[in-house]
Amino acid sequence: MMEENKIFIIIDSNALIHRAYHALPPLKTKNGELINAVYGFLLVFLKAIKEFHPEYIAAAFDLKAPTFRHNHFKEYKAKRPKMPDEFYQQIPIIKDFLKAFNVPIFEKEGFEADDIIGTISDLLSKNEKDLEIIILTGDSDIFQLINKNTKVYAPKKGLKDTLLYDEEKIREKYNLTPDQLIDFKSLKGDASDNISGVKGIGEKTAIELIRKFKNLENLYKEIENETEESKEIKERIKEILIKNKEAAFFSKMLVEIRKDAPIDFKLENCQWKGYNKKNVEELLKNYEFFTLINKLP
Repeated sequence: MMEENKIFIIIDSNALIHRAYHALPPLKTKNGELINAVYGFLLVFLKAIKEFHPEYIAAAFDLKAPTFRHNHFKEYKAKRPKMPDEFYQQIPIIKDFLKAFNVPIFEKEGFEADDIIGTISDLLSKNEKDLEIIILTGDSDIFQLINKNTKVYAPKKGLKDTLLYDEEKIREKYNLTPDQLIDFKSLKGDASDNISGVKGIGEKTAIELIRKFKNLENLYKEIENETEESKEIKERIKEILIKNKEAAFFSKMLVEIRKDAPIDFKLENCQWKGYNKKNVEELLKNYEFFTLINKLP
C-alpha cells in the first residue's frame, strides 16, 4: 500500500453482519438481547480503522424491498434459509453505531448493497486516481470489483483472521482476473444465490473457457463464427453452451454488480473527521461491550 494514497473504506454491511452472526456464539446482554452480530461487526470495523487510518468511510446496506434481480427472477436467492428475527433486530443497532461514528449510510430501493458499492468504487476509480478503495465484506461476490485502485478486506475463518485481496491474490486463488469472475460464475452458476449458470459446465471447465476466451461475449462469438479457436472446444461442451446461451447471459445479468445505482454520492460527504468518543463509549456500555472501549481509535 503506497504511503501517499488516501484510503476510502466502504462497508458491505449486510454481508459483514451475516458473517459475524454465523461466526460468533449467541452473545446476549443481561436483558437477553442477542448482540453477537453487532459485536462481530464492530470488531472488524475497528480493526480496519486501526489498520488503514481511512480518510473517508461509507457503509452500504440492503433494503427489504425486492431488487431489480428479484423482478427479473422471482427465485433469486430463494433457497437461502430465512434468518430469524433476532438477526434482523441487530441491524438498527449497527446503524446506530455507524451514526455515532459519523459514517454515512447508503441504501437504495431496487438495488443491493453490492450495487451501491460497485457504483461508488467505479466513480472513485475513474475520478480519484490517488484514492485507494478498501471494501470490507464477508462475501466473495464482491471480488469482481477488485482493480488497481480497489482491494477487498475480508475475514478468512470466523472473524479474527482477515485477508486483503488484490488482483494478484485473485489470480492465485482462481487463476482468473477479478472481472472474469463474473463470466466464470455465469457459466458455473451459484447455488447460494440460486443462479443456475450453464448446467453441465463445472468449475474446471468454466475456468478453462474463460481463460481461453476472456469473457462470455467473446466465447459465444467464436463459437457462432466457428473459428479455429472454437474448434478446440469439445463437441459435447459446445452443444451444452449453444443450447444454454440464454441461461448463461441471464445468469450474467444476475451475477454482475451494477455500477449505475441512482445514489446521491459526494466524496466530501464521506470524509471521516472523527467522532464523539463519549457518545460511542456510552453506546458500547449500553450493550455491555466493555472490551471494545479499549479498541476505540
